[in-house]
Amino acid sequence: QVQLVESGGGLVQPGRSLTLSCAASGNIFRVNTMAWYRQPPGKQRELVADFTLTGRINYLDSVKGRFTISRDNIKATVYLQMNNLKPEDTAVYYCYAEIIERYTRSTDAYWGQGTQVTVSS
Repeated sequence: QVQLVESGGGLVQPGRSLTLSCAASGNIFRVNTMAWYRQPPGKQRELVADFTLTGRINYLDSVKGRFTISRDNIKATVYLQMNNLKPEDTAVYYCYAEIIERYTRSTDAYWGQGTQVTVSS
């Protein structure tokens, strides 16, 4: 089947940068939209950024100008470059992808395991 594996989370001081990675693997025909969500402690999960196969990108208002989403279609990997991190960016970050499976050609949604990002001095 298909899985998403995240990496890159950790503890960082305000104003610093951090990059998250998420690699999709398995029986993949095509990866369509890839996205990053986050869930701050005690709050609902929210969409941070998404990146469609055709190149459309959207960002959560609070991260515009600071975060950059990118993807490598050969590696089936999506990245989130986070600059000028703020304490309010503290959350569990989840990778999301809509993937067409190789054999069934069905489109399914997949989630990464989540990675903790903590911004604190």
